[in-house]
Amino acid sequence: MRRAIYPGSFDPITNGHLDVLQRAAGIFDNLIIAVARDNAKQSLFSVEERVELIRNAAAEIPGIEVMPFDGLLVNFARKHQACALVRGLRAVSDFEFEFQLALMNRKLEPNLETLFLMPREEYTYISSRLVKEICRLGGHIEQFVPPNVVSALRNKLQIS
Repeated sequence: MRRAIYPGSFDPITNGHLDVLQRAAGIFDNLIIAVARDNAKQSLFSVEERVELIRNAAAEIPGIEVMPFDGLLVNFARKHQACALVRGLRAVSDFEFEFQLALMNRKLEPNLETLFLMPREEYTYISSRLVKEICRLGGHIEQFVPPNVVSALRNKLQIS
């Protein structure tokens, strides 16, 4: 079985994330969405909330698992016998950071490949950070995130 890991903070998951997830699920037999427990970002949602939001949003996509992780991603990949990491690239600005991560992961685990996938063009400008800010300021976010995330964000930010 060819298993890959799609890691991220997913705070919250966006339609761009879902697009990359669907593309990766079509390539691999099994895809683990690894939700970072400890990340450098200050998360709005707890890791448990993020896992549940993703499970709900991706319920119709076959062959996926959603689980939290902490520590080194390569150790998580070894533990789950993954052959690849999936990373989304929205713009050229993402590339330098993602390239550096891929090279470091390759150094730490030479048998683990990194696959870069681009979301559809209409999702390239979406980021979790921007979606949270738009919601915080009272804007409409329905076109950027799945319905369960719309209500979760509004509840979390106490927006009616």
